[in-house]
Amino acid sequence: MIRTQGYTQFMDFSQAQQAIPQAPTLAALEDLRVSLLGLNGSITAQLKELGKLDPEARKAKGAELNQQKTALAEAIAARKSVLEAAELERRLSTERVDMTLPASSVLPLGKLHPLSVAMEEIAAALKALGFVHAYGPETETDDYNFTKLNLPAHHPARQDQDTFYLTPWAELKETYVLRTQTSNVQIRTLEAVAPPFRVMGIGRVFRRDYDLTHTPQFHQVEGMMVEEGTTFANMAAILSEFLRRYFGQQFKTRLRPHYFPFTEPGAEVDMECVFCHGKGCKVCKGTGWLEVLGCGMVHRNVLAVGGLNPEQTPGFAFGAGVERLAMLKYGVPDLRLFYESHGQFLRQFGQAPVAAA
Repeated sequence: MIRTQGYTQFMDFSQAQQAIPQAPTLAALEDLRVSLLGLNGSITAQLKELGKLDPEARKAKGAELNQQKTALAEAIAARKSVLEAAELERRLSTERVDMTLPASSVLPLGKLHPLSVAMEEIAAALKALGFVHAYGPETETDDYNFTKLNLPAHHPARQDQDTFYLTPWAELKETYVLRTQTSNVQIRTLEAVAPPFRVMGIGRVFRRDYDLTHTPQFHQVEGMMVEEGTTFANMAAILSEFLRRYFGQQFKTRLRPHYFPFTEPGAEVDMECVFCHGKGCKVCKGTGWLEVLGCGMVHRNVLAVGGLNPEQTPGFAFGAGVERLAMLKYGVPDLRLFYESHGQFLRQFGQAPVAAA
């Protein structure tokens, strides 16, 4: 026997078989494994000496040593399992975690994403004005995404360079797209719900675009009010109050005529610049105004989808980009920051209480 690294290195196979089950600790077992099967172990040393034997003796001795090596490796693995189980049992019986200790303040706490916060704030502001949630699918038919919204076949938005089509143009009777706007909520609500109603649709939309102010996927908020006696003036007042509630303070607003296929008349809503308060700055390009959303009285062709008479039951609709509203409220210069998951950017935003003022 030769003593190596504090453990006896057995030249005798039977002695090794007896010693392995008696190894008291994992460290002792590892020393034993090295002394037997390591690079300088006894079994390894004997295998290195096989070259000195004649072919017949080498074959017989090699087979014997390989059997011994396999047997010792299996015995060591079995003893290791026993010792590991005993160590785990010892730790479970002696170690305790004090659950009453306060959590470490060093660990970062999770927060809602700024877009999630913005959507909750938008929904809270609209809910205070009587609007309730309505929903439409993100995978939509061409009919609901365009045709029923009064967009003609030649409209540029229907080209595949602007829209994500999910099937070839003429392969199926129903052509599917990733919805380009949450206005599909309007049509599905008109078909399913009898007026009067006020609904809002907030969700993801998709378009082929990517730059400082556009991404292939973004979020929109859509609102529609259909009630007897609804007027353009009602719409202007409600949108002004919505913006006040969302931004937390009163800003001047104005409406400019604008064409949308699904409204008549249509308008763009401008708001007094939140950065310079109308004095003129780089953000508003010196005008003192920022475009925030589009709106208008629901087109009679769209109302007809729900079987409504526009003379008896008029309505208005509006839409805005959630990212656009969030960028203005939080002062974010690049839309793509919302999607690139930069920790330094996201840590700037707290999880403020969501409430409609």
